[in-house]
Amino acid sequence: MSEILFTVEEAAEGGFTARAVAHSIFTDADTLDELRQNIREAVECHFDDGQGPKLIRLHIVRDEVLTV
Repeated sequence: MSEILFTVEEAAEGGFTARAVAHSIFTDADTLDELRQNIREAVECHFDDGQGPKLIRLHIVRDEVLTV
């Protein structure tokens, strides 16, 4: 496996959540830096030694509201 993709969203209660697109991996954190570390740890735990991806890609989704 060459890479794994995570969708990252801001949580309603604060912080961030991340969910792998093609695997059963989910994690959350208060900051993006903490989330990145949690994602690395979750990926290491999910795959056997040497079977994990070489690249972790994050797709960060933001919802912004503008008023006029």
